[in-house]
Amino acid sequence: MDARATVTPFSTLIRTASHQQHTEAESSAFMSDLLGGRLGVEAYARYTEQLWFVYRALEGAAGPLAQDRVAGPFIRPELFRTAALERDLEHLRGDGWRAAATALPATAAYAARIEECARTWPAGYVAHHYTRYLGDLSGGQIIRDKAERTWGFARKGDGVRFYVFEQIPNPAAFKRGYRELLDQVDADDLEKQRIVDECKRAFDFNGAVFRELGSEFPLSA
Repeated sequence: MDARATVTPFSTLIRTASHQQHTEAESSAFMSDLLGGRLGVEAYARYTEQLWFVYRALEGAAGPLAQDRVAGPFIRPELFRTAALERDLEHLRGDGWRAAATALPATAAYAARIEECARTWPAGYVAHHYTRYLGDLSGGQIIRDKAERTWGFARKGDGVRFYVFEQIPNPAAFKRGYRELLDQVDADDLEKQRIVDECKRAFDFNGAVFRELGSEFPLSA
């Protein structure tokens, strides 16, 4: 038997290794309450605001990394979400939203870690890139659907633009291509394990943001 045939693809390894953290983040009390329609639109707006800080960090670092041998292949402008988030926040909060926007402590730590990886460890940046964008193309669509039905946003309109990838007509095919890029990542086994560990850390950051949002928006007894 060809020994290479038994090697687990990196895209599979990174997905399965981070499954527990992924599940914990998705099943947070805040997200469960939000998707269950038990929180108001202000909770959704506050969550959207936190995403803006995270994606500013991700996409602000994209330009300098475009030529990097590891991170470069993942820099895809059709994924960028910052402009869509800004449009959503203007719809949700009005013209003055930017001056009033504040990052939760967990959000600030999350964004700082992304920026640190972008500066000092591009392979670590890939872990954060994967965690965010593949989630947006998958589970993020559930959030969009719930938000449209719960708060009356127009289908794929202002308020949920973040979840609408207009430049990606076939998300399933795009995700397959993205996983192929992961499988081809230019890193040895030790470095790949470090990327996996950073992916777990990214999910932990998300979980921390959800916990702080849950503290801000506790359900009434």
